[in-house]
Amino acid sequence: MRGFLGRWGGFLVLTAVVLLLPLILPNRFYFDMAVKVWLNAIVCVGLNLLIGYAGQISLGHAGFFALGAYASAILTRRFEIPGLVAMLMGAAGVGLLAFLVARPILKLKGHYLAMATLGLGIIVAIVINREIWLTGGPDGVRVPALFIGDWRVSRIEDWYWVAGGAMLLAVWLALNLIDSGVGRALRALHGSEVAAATAGVDTVRDKAMVFVVSAVFASIAGSLFAHAERFITPQEAGFLRSIEFVTMVVLGGMASTFGAVVGAALLTVLPQAVAEFQDYKHLAFGAILIATMIFLPKGLVPSLAELFRRRRP
Repeated sequence: MRGFLGRWGGFLVLTAVVLLLPLILPNRFYFDMAVKVWLNAIVCVGLNLLIGYAGQISLGHAGFFALGAYASAILTRRFEIPGLVAMLMGAAGVGLLAFLVARPILKLKGHYLAMATLGLGIIVAIVINREIWLTGGPDGVRVPALFIGDWRVSRIEDWYWVAGGAMLLAVWLALNLIDSGVGRALRALHGSEVAAATAGVDTVRDKAMVFVVSAVFASIAGSLFAHAERFITPQEAGFLRSIEFVTMVVLGGMASTFGAVVGAALLTVLPQAVAEFQDYKHLAFGAILIATMIFLPKGLVPSLAELFRRRRP
């Protein structure tokens, strides 16, 4: 009961933050940063289901993010398909791809699984770079504005509410999944695949399912990112982008949905706060990842929550 109240109490707090934050944001730059935080958080919430709850590592989620972005760009620009329809079509395509590769990839374990997902991400990045006739290659491609009905989402203040609402929906879906029988199966799978299978859990099906869900989350975030930025490049599919997502999840706290949001916020804002060290951003991400694993192995949010519980009378 306490865990249930904590999860949904946290969701109410997060909703209040989204609603009240615009009151203190001074200008468009900070609204733009908030949009990037919410979109990164969507990817991290989905990735946390895979890494934190199912215990399956992925170093290729930037590929799913970029596929969603390019699907929206190509379908809306070349075929004049409405933005929301293109977004759903892209998510369906990414979900199908994830399903097709999930079973062979998720039979692997440990560093073999990490290498397989890394290879998948690299293949996506190579295809995007090489197929210039379709993707624009290294130069990238412009993305039309997003229309929701007759509403043209163009101002950064409008994008704040669209991205914030999408992030809250992603968190709500993740919390419901975690509270379901599937969520309990994922936690059992994380503890021991052998024990979970002995208890009747279909480990292959559940691992494939959570892989597809996390890929669809990344695809939706990528589509929104492309429309918000109005431009997309292959850099978003790069290996270092995948490492950023994993670092956000680990820093915030694996098996913590709100930790994923906090990690996304910290590592999205931090590079801007120390812009003079921008050239060392990826080095800093590596150092943060190492320090977190050594000093806060459970991540920031779970560690602080445990410390708070210990100090309560």
